[in-house]
Amino acid sequence: MSRGFVKEGDQEEVPMVLPRAFIPDGVPNYVTSEGLQLLHDEMETLKKEWIEAGSNHVTKNHVDAKMRLLSERIGNAVLIDTSKANSNIVSFGMYVKYNDKVIRIVGVDEADASKGLISFISPLAKALIGKKKGDKFEFKVPKGSEIVEVQEISKTMNDELNPFDKKKSADKEISGTLSELTLIEKLTNEKPEDRQPSDIKAVNTTTTVLDNISVEDISQNTDSEVTSLSETQSSESRVHDKKTFTPENKATDFLPIINEQGNIIGHALYCEIHNGNKLLHPSVHLIVYNSQKEIAARYWWHVAFGETAEKTLKRKIKEITSENLKLKFKKQYLRDTRNEKELVSVFTSVCLGEIMPSPDDKDYEAIFEKD
Repeated sequence: MSRGFVKEGDQEEVPMVLPRAFIPDGVPNYVTSEGLQLLHDEMETLKKEWIEAGSNHVTKNHVDAKMRLLSERIGNAVLIDTSKANSNIVSFGMYVKYNDKVIRIVGVDEADASKGLISFISPLAKALIGKKKGDKFEFKVPKGSEIVEVQEISKTMNDELNPFDKKKSADKEISGTLSELTLIEKLTNEKPEDRQPSDIKAVNTTTTVLDNISVEDISQNTDSEVTSLSETQSSESRVHDKKTFTPENKATDFLPIINEQGNIIGHALYCEIHNGNKLLHPSVHLIVYNSQKEIAARYWWHVAFGETAEKTLKRKIKEITSENLKLKFKKQYLRDTRNEKELVSVFTSVCLGEIMPSPDDKDYEAIFEKD
């Protein structure tokens, strides 16, 4: 929590200032245009409160502290232009209708689950991002789990999205679900030390039938246990072949956006850079040869934010082999496809021991055609 600075001579205790909505370290403060306007409106309100406080230094110090937190939040806001989003894919700022319920994915400060506005870092938003109309997946809720079907996706609220022309019973169900989401949203946006015992007890009470899913599982859902039906079938088919390399496909991961010189100029969600926006991002390819100088396998990964291509590669190699591979840089080039644009760093290596096999299909092999 934060305190305002107290002038000398002030004897009264300055009220504590609650922290703003929680954002995990390293995650950009994405906002919609409406959300950014709300932040500016809030600042204007605080300025008026400061003036109205007159000579009351305690109140002024309190307002000062709130303004500093708000100013920091406005300063690091990253405005997302939803007009450029792919209307066929769920992404930040989009309205989504699922199971006859409507939500919009927004920034942490503008989130209000009672109004259907959910934070982009919440479990539900992470589950929906990257999905298309007609997609189905299983999602865990306090009362168990449900199959979620994406019915509509839109950049604006319209008649097709409006679920409130249903019967009262449907409205009651929506209200109940939003109440549950409100509690989950609250816990998701709070740091663990700021959670209230009553909130934790409420969630724990309703999650006893979920194989003891904890509040930590809900609030720290960085790798959500949300699985599409197709992904479930795919994962089940890999049970008998656990050592097959699986290309990355994490729709809610944040990746660096770079210029052609490789300098970081921003961030974007995985799903946003693979939907035709052509946001340039770095990736790394690894070609592994066997003792006969034949290609044994090919792999690719996205370069993680804050890492070089070589650092990401050294970290990922541990997932494919226990061998200590010696890397050799081959070249770097721009890979421009219909859906994405990458700055690819190509490395080669030789492996004499066991290594995880890479997929053997034409689409996968096409990724490496310029290596």
